[in-house]
Amino acid sequence: MTDSDSTQAGGTSEAGGEPTTNTSTHAMADGSTDTTIGFSREAAAQLSAVDADISAEEQEAIAALPSGSALLIVRRGPNSGARFLLDSDVTLVGRHPDADIFLDDVTVSRKHAEFVRHRTAFEVRDLSSLNGTYYDGVRIEKALLSDGAEVQIGKFRLTFYASRRDLAPLASD
Repeated sequence: MTDSDSTQAGGTSEAGGEPTTNTSTHAMADGSTDTTIGFSREAAAQLSAVDADISAEEQEAIAALPSGSALLIVRRGPNSGARFLLDSDVTLVGRHPDADIFLDDVTVSRKHAEFVRHRTAFEVRDLSSLNGTYYDGVRIEKALLSDGAEVQIGKFRLTFYASRRDLAPLASD
């Protein structure tokens, strides 16, 4: 195996402009190539910080997510610990019995918000709810979700986890 190409991609860290990922391509003896993506210490620390607040069972559920899906975990609220799979193009959240994610509390509107899938990314949209939808503490009408982000709907605080299969390609862009 010989090192034929090495490129650096992704964002830069605050200290010294080092890359957050490193991609190496190696020529194999049989003529094929092997590509390896490595994360900088800073990027790995950020992923570890997100993963630090989750149980081993939750980590397994997140690791098993197929591409194009995501998981919401209730961190605060009446059903803390509940998990909701986002695997359709539109997922309705509210107090209405027909909502895809039913949150039973008066602080939640009947049709409060929706999660919209755009290929492998997700967006949350408030549906003119009375108490609003919050993204990392800021009231929003809509927002593109990032891994580990907190979405608040009424009393419920949910943490968003993207499929790990979808995060690796983002890190190498």
